[in-house]
Amino acid sequence: MALMFLRETIQAYRQRDPAARSNLEVVLCYPGLHAVAIHGIARFFWMHELYTLGRFVSNIGRFLTGIEIHPGAKLGRRFIIDHGMGVVIGETAEIGDDVYIYHQVTLGGTSTEPGKRHPTVGNNVIIGAGAKVLGAINIGDGARIGANAVVVAAVPAGTTVVGIPARPVDRDQAKPCFDAYGTPVDPCLDPLLQELDILRTELTELENRIAKLAKDRIY
Repeated sequence: MALMFLRETIQAYRQRDPAARSNLEVVLCYPGLHAVAIHGIARFFWMHELYTLGRFVSNIGRFLTGIEIHPGAKLGRRFIIDHGMGVVIGETAEIGDDVYIYHQVTLGGTSTEPGKRHPTVGNNVIIGAGAKVLGAINIGDGARIGANAVVVAAVPAGTTVVGIPARPVDRDQAKPCFDAYGTPVDPCLDPLLQELDILRTELTELENRIAKLAKDRIY
């Protein structure tokens, strides 16, 4: 079963990463794949209550790949970590199938209390480089999280969020389902830029009104 899952993941890398030219290249040169494989071993020990051994194997994976996945985390099938350096996935994080994340992503907790404290990520989610998803929140199926976003609230299915704190933007559902780095390519979709445009429009209107009043006073 584990071998079948590994084969699926290799094929997912080949399909989504144009730089992957062969299965052998993926097996030898992709740290995300190595990290997931090592996590499978660490989680085996964790599930058999060999907690220290599980953490030790996980730490070896971190040393070799630069990717830290707690052995308690649950990973879905065809999970891709692109580039991978600096990724941190916490103990109670849950990740669905066909999830794609980039480097420096954190699935972190916001509580020191035991129990569920890390995010639950649905299927077909993309999380852009540098994004931080914090707390026991749900990220719905098909959601997109833009690069460097800080997400502290639930994200509905099919929603794209960007910014700090992350806020939703409109997304054309007819476009291809894969958004590189989880970020819309149209900068006009950025809610901060939209607000700036509104402020610029209001400022222009005020300047015109002031100029008109000044002209009326002169005459």
